[in-house]
Amino acid sequence: MPQPRKRQVSIEDTPYYHCISRCVRRAFLCGKDAHTGFDFEHRRQWIIDRIKLLCRVFSVDLCAYAIMSNHYHIVVKINADDVTQWSAEEVAKRWLQIFSGPLLMHRYLAGVELTSGELKCVDDLIATWRERLADLSWFMRCINEPIARMANAEDHCTGRFWEGRFKSQALLDARAVLACMAYVDLNPIRAAIARTPEESDYTSIQERLRHPENGCLAPFTEQADDGIPFSLADYLELVDWGGREIKRNKHGYIPAHVPPILARLRMSALPVVEYLGKAAQTTFCALGSVSRLRAFAHSLGKCFVKGQVLGNQLWPEKA
Repeated sequence: MPQPRKRQVSIEDTPYYHCISRCVRRAFLCGKDAHTGFDFEHRRQWIIDRIKLLCRVFSVDLCAYAIMSNHYHIVVKINADDVTQWSAEEVAKRWLQIFSGPLLMHRYLAGVELTSGELKCVDDLIATWRERLADLSWFMRCINEPIARMANAEDHCTGRFWEGRFKSQALLDARAVLACMAYVDLNPIRAAIARTPEESDYTSIQERLRHPENGCLAPFTEQADDGIPFSLADYLELVDWGGREIKRNKHGYIPAHVPPILARLRMSALPVVEYLGKAAQTTFCALGSVSRLRAFAHSLGKCFVKGQVLGNQLWPEKA
């Protein structure tokens, strides 16, 4: 039985989450349908444009993405503390970039004098919108609903376009963020539709390589508070190495030149290659070391969360 989102997300434990949305009824999100001949490739840009717009509106950083033929992956960082620093006017202006909003709010922003009762309504709306602008469910909802409406209009049909709710996976430490981002960026290679990361269209790693100056993606930095806490050079080296291992199907082989980040984070190379190379990747609600997984379960009011065997393989802890 699906768990409520509040029992899957704990910002106190981690701001990083991996989210997946998949189409229903064998619908094409993107790509070319061999049965009908219709080409839906343009929808990939729909999704990327929508995600980037929402990252400018919400208090959310985009770390990685991959747009596939019937699903998409994103890795995001929720900056819950930032939204508390925004003024009421900034919260309203951000929200009104994606929703029309009530006339009362437009009057407030225009500087029209309001009654005390109207100001109370404005304050309540601002409080609600402030909370939503740092909420993962609202972020995903604002991606998926417009895309579904546009796709259904193009397909001349009605009904569900997405396969139920999006799936989310908490990434409990920097090592989990690293492994998951590499997994997302390598999706086209694993699906045999691209040979190298730079040829992987509609992925974050291709964007980082071709447009490093555009600033749409969360930066890599050695300071954890300022961005993704490792260097871009190390990450690119890891993804390229992982991609070569997956293509050759040699999961048990450890190259002589191991990316420096693996040694720095004390990650075993073999489990990382196996994790990135699995044909059918099991999705747990969280990814991290066993101790972090247990703390995350406690925050959600659970006795445990699945994934502790994988967590122990990827990030063994000292007894």
